[in-house]
Amino acid sequence: MDDQTTIAELRTLIRRFVAARGWEEAHTPKNVAMSIAIEAAELMEHFQFQSASEIEAALTGSASRDEIAAELADVIIYCLSFANSTGIDVSQAIKRKMARNEKRFPPLATKIASDG
Repeated sequence: MDDQTTIAELRTLIRRFVAARGWEEAHTPKNVAMSIAIEAAELMEHFQFQSASEIEAALTGSASRDEIAAELADVIIYCLSFANSTGIDVSQAIKRKMARNEKRFPPLATKIASDG
C-alpha cells in the first residue's frame, strides 16, 4: 500500500488521531523528538546481540516481523507527528537531503573512476 498512500494522508491520519485525544499540547517538537528516539531504541532492541542469521529468522517469522513492523510504525508515526508539529514538509526535506547526499556520497562507479 506504500504505492497508494501519500505522506499527506498519513499526516492527516496522525493529526486527527492526536486531535481526537486532545494531545496537541503534549506533542511539542521536544516531546515528539524524544519519542522518536525512544521508539527507535525499541526497534533496535529486536536486533541487539543478534547474529545475521537470527535477524533474518526474525524478519521472516510472522510474529517477530509483526513486532518489528509495529516498532517501525511507531518511529514513522512520531516522525510524521514531528513534521505536523513543526510544519516541516517531509517530501521537500527528503529531496533536499538526498540532493546533498548525492554530492557527499558519489556513486561507486564514479568514485572508482575518479580514484583511478
